[in-house]
Amino acid sequence: MALVSEGRRMRILGVPVDAVDMHETLAWVEERIAARGPGTHLCVNAANVVRANDDPDYLALLERGDLVGSDGQPFVWAARMLGQPLPGRVAGIDLMEQVLRLARDAGWRIYLLGGREHVVTRLGERLRAEGVQVAGLRNGYYAPEEEPAILAEIRRSAADVLFVGMPTPAKERVVVAGPESTGVPVCIGVGGSFDVLAGELRRAPVTVQRLGMEWLFRLAQEPRRLFGRYAVTNTRFIALVVRDVVRRLRLSRVARRS
Repeated sequence: MALVSEGRRMRILGVPVDAVDMHETLAWVEERIAARGPGTHLCVNAANVVRANDDPDYLALLERGDLVGSDGQPFVWAARMLGQPLPGRVAGIDLMEQVLRLARDAGWRIYLLGGREHVVTRLGERLRAEGVQVAGLRNGYYAPEEEPAILAEIRRSAADVLFVGMPTPAKERVVVAGPESTGVPVCIGVGGSFDVLAGELRRAPVTVQRLGMEWLFRLAQEPRRLFGRYAVTNTRFIALVVRDVVRRLRLSRVARRS
């Protein structure tokens, strides 16, 4: 079965991304589950771009994603500015909510891996109350030597979808290894989505999201933890965009002269 993303992979600011919208992404999830996988979904945003430009090993993880979505309005704007427009933003949390709706209706079994113990437990209880079949859950705080047993537990759960709510790069590492290690057809990296869906953190209003300022809303909730990271990451991301714009302008001038 052909992948929805076939022929749509692009490279923007040095990172891979697939030019697919939410509808196509959900169709891909359904395809992978029907075919029993394997399917791995990752997302890229400004922070991922900066990290990938610094860390070849992390970039290699992104390259292994079967489908790479555009998570982050600034990244979508940058792509348009660079002459590589994307269909739109496919945020990890939005994708998770949509897949959970499909899972409830189709009877898919889901597994939650990540977050703090009380967060993932609360999220599991909420989803079960809403009719989602939660095959299992596990917090994301474990020693490396525990991972084989955790992956074996996920395999025994016979889950159809594995959501990985862990920080980068642990999230990407688990996702790309997921289908082979766990037998789960679709593995999706969703970062900090567990905290929001469990009610631990609030998500920015839609208007703020459309303005590309969701990061500022998060910063207001966790200033001590996020200030340094956002200050550095946002500055570096803008620098990368400017550098690429200047490079393209120079190439355009050379082409006109020749």
